[in-house]
Amino acid sequence: MALVPYALTRPFLFKLDPEAAHELTLHSLARTQGSALKWAYASARVNDPVELAGLTFPNRVGMAAGLDKNARCIDGLGAMGFGFVEVGTVTPLAQPGNPKPRMFRLPQAHALINRLGFNNDGLAAFIDNVRQSRLYQQSQSSAPDASPMLLGLNIGKNASTPIERAADDYLTCLDGVYPYADYVTVNISSPNTKNLRSLQSDEALDSLLGAISERRERLAQQHGKRIPIFLKIAPDLDADQIQVIAQTLKRYGLDSAGQVNNAWGVVATNTTLSREAVKGLAHADEAGGLSGAPVLAMSNQVVSQLRAALGPQFPIIGVGGIMTAEDAVSKIRAGADLVQIYTGLIYQGPALVKQAASLIKKTF
Repeated sequence: MALVPYALTRPFLFKLDPEAAHELTLHSLARTQGSALKWAYASARVNDPVELAGLTFPNRVGMAAGLDKNARCIDGLGAMGFGFVEVGTVTPLAQPGNPKPRMFRLPQAHALINRLGFNNDGLAAFIDNVRQSRLYQQSQSSAPDASPMLLGLNIGKNASTPIERAADDYLTCLDGVYPYADYVTVNISSPNTKNLRSLQSDEALDSLLGAISERRERLAQQHGKRIPIFLKIAPDLDADQIQVIAQTLKRYGLDSAGQVNNAWGVVATNTTLSREAVKGLAHADEAGGLSGAPVLAMSNQVVSQLRAALGPQFPIIGVGGIMTAEDAVSKIRAGADLVQIYTGLIYQGPALVKQAASLIKKTF
């Protein structure tokens, strides 16, 4: 159990600029994750294993990508009791992201707006950090069940890469992260990289998934393992767009008999461009993606529509707006197999991880 209640820490962090608080938190996690000081935020992992996409997840609650873009804090986040942690988004080359300020709190709505823009240190540094993590090093040992937590690696494209060449960046990243990932997430839904969401359209998506699927088969032969790949999509999709995405995913994620082949899954959803739920609040008109409580209902709706379109077995990770354990349960009820949190961790602290995993286990 964590020694320092987050309720005592949050007021200090919320007095800082949001990005400064973000960086201070990551720096603290990176410095303490290999020491006894991690008990300030550590919690026992709830044991609630679930089989999905050919993997065994220790429980259904994961850390969403975006918090730890450079894979610096894998072990620190893992100590909070997550069943899986997803880090990134990483791009082939380092890039600074968008100009600051680029993160904004909307505390009345329990929400954030960010327009970070895939700021990261690049693929080589990312892989080096993964390799240095205790999680990865234990996974290479012969000790049974040495590293039960699973690791997702989230990949994207550089801002300077033309959208017509986006597949090149994704394939470069896939080549780099493949040996170290339990699963890979292809992020085509950030609102903060120009034209990125256009990859969710029919022909562009089919071309991208085809290229990635072909490369994955080559990598599977090379590395002796075939890992699942998840597609991260936006919440700002209408029913027709969701149907297009679902049909494309089924072309690659089902076998000739119509059964799930554990090749593809979907992460629903990323942040939203909508401001309907936060009109009139300070910072509501800032450009970027809105996350937190206002996204819950629209994310759950996308999850529900995807489940209806994809069938009962297709892997879905639900993310968006989980601020309480009950929110996590609502996302499972909407059709998700697993859930991820991010903004909820900022507002509620690490205790949310165990609360959500415990209530999911009790409910399902």
